[in-house]
Amino acid sequence: MLQQTRVETVVPYWERFLARFPTLQALADAPPDDVLGAWAGLGYYRRARDLQRAAREVVARFGGALPADAEALRSLPGVGRYTAGAVASIAFDRPEPVVDGNVARVLARLRGVRDDVTSAAGSRRLWDEAAALARGPAPGDLNQALMELGATLCAPRAPRCLACPLTRFCDAFRAGDADVLPVRGARRAPLAVEAVAALLVRDGRALAVRRPAPGLFAGLWDLPGGDVARGETPAQALARALEERTGLRPARAEPAGALDHELTHRRLRLHLFRAAAGAGRVRRRHFDAHRWLAPEALAALPIGALTARALRALLPASPGGATDARPRAAPEAL
Repeated sequence: MLQQTRVETVVPYWERFLARFPTLQALADAPPDDVLGAWAGLGYYRRARDLQRAAREVVARFGGALPADAEALRSLPGVGRYTAGAVASIAFDRPEPVVDGNVARVLARLRGVRDDVTSAAGSRRLWDEAAALARGPAPGDLNQALMELGATLCAPRAPRCLACPLTRFCDAFRAGDADVLPVRGARRAPLAVEAVAALLVRDGRALAVRRPAPGLFAGLWDLPGGDVARGETPAQALARALEERTGLRPARAEPAGALDHELTHRRLRLHLFRAAAGAGRVRRRHFDAHRWLAPEALAALPIGALTARALRALLPASPGGATDARPRAAPEAL
């Protein structure tokens, strides 16, 4: 959960997740929708899917006991070099290195690594330095100390060098360039994209679709829609996307504003609509499942943060509107 996510955000999710899935066996046995639902709001949903896949492999291959060996850990879905090193060293006291953002900053300054740390050579140098340190006593304590130092004193800006216990060993402090280390290559600007989504209602029920794996937001439920192609208006994109992806044509589509959402490499603008669904059965050509639900029941599905925002924007104005989105029946899966 801490990958790409701050501690203060993670803590309540972690507490709820562990209460719901207290053992690897419980996680392995859970329906995937339950796991994604417990994760909803944290983002990077592939982590949740990989975590459950890893739990199932631990149960099947290791009798339900997490392996202590870093190589065995790296064989599990979603476990890379950093996670394997952290678990092996902190949980099992194995001499394994870790390099995350905080550790990279500490080591670049401490050891005077002036290569681009995002390059192959720079990354290799950092891992070599971390491995040399981990070969000493108490590698788990050492790795946690490096993480903590980077999170507190050895900050990205205005590092508190005079309070640091490693000042006398620090190459960057001696050279006076701690503020400019670590060196990182320029990041690419996020790609601006536009998409459309609709609260598509028929007989008081709204259509929910589940995104396929692999792909963005894989396994999560969503409102039907799609990308806006070059030269299209949002209304044109909605009509095309719904017919291509669901086999349905929207009737009386009404614009309902737009939302901006930042992803790792994309800056997304999502145009929202309320619409009535035309006649015919759903014919899925992109999604792997669908349901017709009472509109207020959509939020109870495993959905992403953007879909939750979209529902908050769409539902309050729905009663009495063109789509007749008032709930009339309990959720029904087709």
